[in-house]
Amino acid sequence: MFGVALAAANLRPAVTSLAPLLEEVRTSVGAGHAWASALTAVPVVCFGVAGVVAPWLGARFGLARAVGSALVLITVGLLLRVLGHGAFASAAVLGGTLVACAGIAVGNVLLPVVVKQSFPNRLGLMTGVYMASLSAGGGLGAAVSAPLSDALGDWRMALGAWALLGAAALAAWSLGARHAPGAVAAAPPRPVGSLLRDRLAWTVTVFFGLQALFAYVVMGWLPEVLIDAGVDRTTAGVHLAITSLFGVPLGLLLPPLAVRARSQSVVIVLTTALGAAGIAGLLAAPSAAPLLWTLLIGFGMGGVFPLAITLIALRTGDPADTAALSAMTQSAGYLIGALGPFLFGLLRGLTGGWTTSLVLVLVVLAVQACFGWAAGRPGTVRSS
Repeated sequence: MFGVALAAANLRPAVTSLAPLLEEVRTSVGAGHAWASALTAVPVVCFGVAGVVAPWLGARFGLARAVGSALVLITVGLLLRVLGHGAFASAAVLGGTLVACAGIAVGNVLLPVVVKQSFPNRLGLMTGVYMASLSAGGGLGAAVSAPLSDALGDWRMALGAWALLGAAALAAWSLGARHAPGAVAAAPPRPVGSLLRDRLAWTVTVFFGLQALFAYVVMGWLPEVLIDAGVDRTTAGVHLAITSLFGVPLGLLLPPLAVRARSQSVVIVLTTALGAAGIAGLLAAPSAAPLLWTLLIGFGMGGVFPLAITLIALRTGDPADTAALSAMTQSAGYLIGALGPFLFGLLRGLTGGWTTSLVLVLVVLAVQACFGWAAGRPGTVRSS
C-alpha cells in the first residue's frame, strides 16, 4: 500500500512543477512560445505513445519490475532535463521531460492494474489512496517549485530536486515488491486490439481523453492565465496546487462511492459542470475572483479524474481486461488529450489573448459530459 502511494505521488510533479516556472525556463533557454506549447504537449503525447508498451512490459517482466523501471525513468528524466546548458539547454528540457514522462506513462497504465489485482476486496479504498497520492504529488509540484526556485536562485535546482521523490519511491517500491512478489505478479496478457471493436471501451477511452485534455491544459497553462490576470507567479503556482490538491479528498471519497453505486453518470456530469463554471469565470472576469475560479476548476478536474480511473476497473471483469482497457484509455486517450495543451498555447500565440483558448475548453467540457454520462452507465467491456 505504501509502495503504491509513493509511486503514485511521482506521476504528476514532472508536469506540475514546470508550469509555474514555464516563462522563466523558456526565457532562460532562449526558446519561443511554440517551444513552450510543445513542452506542455510532450507529456501527454508521451503518455499516449509509451502507454502502448506498458502492458507488454508488465506481462514480460512482471508488474513489480515494470513499475520499478518506470520509477527509474522518472528519476533519470528529472535529472536530465536540468543538466543542459547553452545551445543544448532547450533540447535537454524537452528530452528529460520526454524520458520522465515515458516512466510516468508506464506507471499510469500499470498501477491501476496493481490496485485491481492486489486489492480486489478493497478496490474503492485503494483506488482512493492511489488517486489521493497522485493528486498530492501534483499539488506539491505546483506549490513548491516557484518558492524553491526563489530560495535557491536557480530553476534548475528547483526542478531537479523532484528526482529525490523518485529515488525515495524506487527504494520503497523495491523493498515492498521483494516482500510481496505474489501481489505484483504479471496479469495474463490480453491484447488491446481485442477491445478495438467494443463500443463501451471506446466510450470510456474518449471520456478519459477529454478529461485528460482538460487536466493538462490546466496543469500546463493555468498559471500563465492567472499571471496575465494580475496574479503573481508564486500565488499562481499555489492556485495550480489547489486544483491538484482537490484530488486528495475527492480521490479518497469518490472512488469508494462510485464502486458502490450502480451508475456514475450523474456525478460525472455534475463535476464536469463545476469545472466548466470555473473556466467560464476565467473567460468572463479573470481578475474578479481568481480563487473562486480555481476552486471550481479544481473540483471539476479533481473529481472527474478519479472517476475516470475507477471506471477502468468497473467496466472490466478481470485483471487482464483491466490491463487492456487501461492501456487503451491511456494510450489513445492521452493522444486525444495531447491536442489540448498544444492548441491552447497555439491559439494564445495566434490571437494574443486567452478568449479563444478558453472557449475551446468549454466546448471540450460539454462533449466530455456527454461521453461521461454514457461511460458511467452500468456494463462491462465485451458484454456491451
